[in-house]
Amino acid sequence: MNESTSSLRRTKMETIQMKRFCSPLILMLLSIPVPGIAQATQKTTPTPTPTTPQTTAPAPAPATTTAKPASPTAATGTSTVTSTTYTTSANYAGPMDAARYIIGPEDSLQVTVWKEPTLSGNFPVRPDGMISLVLVGDLPAAGLTPMALSNDITQRLKKYIQDPVVTVAVLGVNSQRIFLVGEVGKVGPVMLTPGMTPLQAIVSAGGLSQFANAKRIYILRMVAGKQQKIPFNYKQALKGENTGMTLLPGDTIVVP
Repeated sequence: MNESTSSLRRTKMETIQMKRFCSPLILMLLSIPVPGIAQATQKTTPTPTPTTPQTTAPAPAPATTTAKPASPTAATGTSTVTSTTYTTSANYAGPMDAARYIIGPEDSLQVTVWKEPTLSGNFPVRPDGMISLVLVGDLPAAGLTPMALSNDITQRLKKYIQDPVVTVAVLGVNSQRIFLVGEVGKVGPVMLTPGMTPLQAIVSAGGLSQFANAKRIYILRMVAGKQQKIPFNYKQALKGENTGMTLLPGDTIVVP
């Protein structure tokens, strides 16, 4: 009985010692961290979006326009008139009307007789208003239109040429001039344009100077071989009250 009791006690003691030995070991094992499973991080590389190259349409070629030369006017009847006016004056206000232009002294004319180069050429109008042509001689040109002059030359040439065709062109306008003297910006001749008034002529010459007497302006004009003095009211013209007066070739505006 005593032996069994002592063996039982001995077994309990061994069990208690075993527990005391194993408990710290278990705690130590539990305190060691268990390494986690490394998870590989997959890096996702974005798939590049295919870019379609932009094709630029070629710019359209600039349109080229070819100017067709004007066909020469066919000569019909007895004469064809082509009146061309050339001038380099800064006061030039456009081409003269060939149908209404009146030829004057010192103008330059081109007379062309079809298929007759010896009768054609450039002819200045003399101060007496005459021109000289082969076979025809002297004939008046001043006071006529280019059409009237071509008809006159045609009639005169019929004595020598069968069915002549004559063209008269005005190359230089030297007779259509007026003159300004006195207290103006620019003294001298001014190209006369159709319907030009004294006020427009004064403006073309640079206007009045600071010493000009606007109340005593007058125009000198030759009428039937006599010189006339025509007063001009500058202030009324500025107000639009004296617009009826127009200038004639050869007029002289005097600004005292």
